[in-house]
Amino acid sequence: MTDTMERPSTTGATQAQEGPGRGMRFTNWAANWVDERTSMSGLVKELGRKIFPDHWSFMLGEVALYSFIVILLSGTFLTFFFQASMAPVEYEGSYAPLKGLEMSSAMASTLDISFDIRGGLLMRQIHHWAALLFVASIGLHMLRIFFTGAFRKPRELNWVVGFVLFVLAMGEGFTGYSLPDDLLSGNGLRIIDGMIKGVPVVGTWISYLLFGGEFPGEAIVGRLYTLHILLLPALVVAAIGVHMVLLIVNKHTQFAGPGRTNDNVVGVPIMPVFAAKAGGFFFIIFGVIALVASTVTINPIWNYGPYDPSPISAGTQPDWYIGFADGALRLVPPGWEFQLGPYTVSMNILIPILVLVLFLLVVALYPFFEAWITGDKREHHIADRPRNAPMRTAIGAAGVTFYAALWAAASSDLIATHFRLAVEGVTHAIQALLIFGPIIAGVVTHRVCIALQKKDREIALHGYESGRIVRLPGGEYIEVHEPLSDFERWKLVSFEEYQPLMVRPDARGRITAGQRLRASISRFFFEDRISPVTQTELEAAHSDHH
Repeated sequence: MTDTMERPSTTGATQAQEGPGRGMRFTNWAANWVDERTSMSGLVKELGRKIFPDHWSFMLGEVALYSFIVILLSGTFLTFFFQASMAPVEYEGSYAPLKGLEMSSAMASTLDISFDIRGGLLMRQIHHWAALLFVASIGLHMLRIFFTGAFRKPRELNWVVGFVLFVLAMGEGFTGYSLPDDLLSGNGLRIIDGMIKGVPVVGTWISYLLFGGEFPGEAIVGRLYTLHILLLPALVVAAIGVHMVLLIVNKHTQFAGPGRTNDNVVGVPIMPVFAAKAGGFFFIIFGVIALVASTVTINPIWNYGPYDPSPISAGTQPDWYIGFADGALRLVPPGWEFQLGPYTVSMNILIPILVLVLFLLVVALYPFFEAWITGDKREHHIADRPRNAPMRTAIGAAGVTFYAALWAAASSDLIATHFRLAVEGVTHAIQALLIFGPIIAGVVTHRVCIALQKKDREIALHGYESGRIVRLPGGEYIEVHEPLSDFERWKLVSFEEYQPLMVRPDARGRITAGQRLRASISRFFFEDRISPVTQTELEAAHSDHH
């Protein structure tokens, strides 16, 4: 009786022990099978050893990546319900104020997503807010890279890839908010149509090709939809892939400090520390986007109504990242058109397009320009403090001011109405800001950087002021300074000093115009500078303190 009752228990225990064993053996077999055919273990091991710096500013790139994942997830949901067609239909949805009104299928399906699909409005707003965060985080990430000099060799190509990614993100956002075919997106497309038609000779033909006939045409939504869900996302994914590969190949930059060199990155490895932190950070980003989307309305197309060329709503603004292009058009003075044979040349359109293209081109090619004027061909893995590169920081401040002036001009009508000003006066003020603002910002920033360098030099030599006054045996009163830690001193003295390039004859004994130009620009950049504290100066200051 006892033996009979014990056997089932023993058998059950054996099965319980063998179950996990079989599962583990199958897992090991599957892992070995995949590894033998892909060598995945070597790749995982190599990536697991990748070190990420622990400075907070490096999280901006992660924010961009995680917000793009949110865009893909929410966008996949929306594609099941959106109808990319401009075919006219009569709206029969649950939003009463528009019921019975004729509109395009794109507009009707967007209203259905917002009011009749469970969770549709939340997904629309998550998608839109994630897109705004995606573009913003890329822009801030590029500013961090610029001001710290992280674009220098060997990362020039990665800077260009990041710039292309930023332009693609703007294109992805513009094609996205143009899809609902509401009054706001229709006005935005009308502006694009006017800019295209402003190009002499070929502009009209390009407009007909893009819109499928005279504006608004019959094909623009379908073509934008193809760009938005197929071509542009594929290019963005490809750019992110190239960016990540170059990031692994070139290593991260890091700020100066003890033990931090071009060959030694201080931080945490991907596995397991960074992977766990990154997973948690992704859900934080997703949660914040969902919280904002559930509490703050964005792009309420039901308030705008379907697109109609006749009404133009006051106060309609594009998404913030396109504002600089709209602002450039608003700032052009009137009367810049002239006749050239049978054609009307609209310089009020061509000049803004040319200025914007040149601005973006300067941003893309700046790393190569700085390498040319410095003559520096070394690899750089230590990031600069912005104050230690005064002219670069001044150029960045001037560029941000230029962009901000264009961006503000896109809201000139709102500024005028909210502050009860004449819109002409607001336009003239922003025009002056566009010309003189970058110059003032650049000069002030440069002088502030020089002043901060002088302060850092004083602190590195003498330490921090303690406020404690002592009397020496000779009767002299002095203030006791607190010494710096090794890390603080390293941060203040470890930076590179670029000097103006000397004009030297080439192999044929000639001094070319290009060499003279390069030397002149280099002298303008680096003639006014503060040299880092040397070891001799530190030792002398240390002996004086004692």
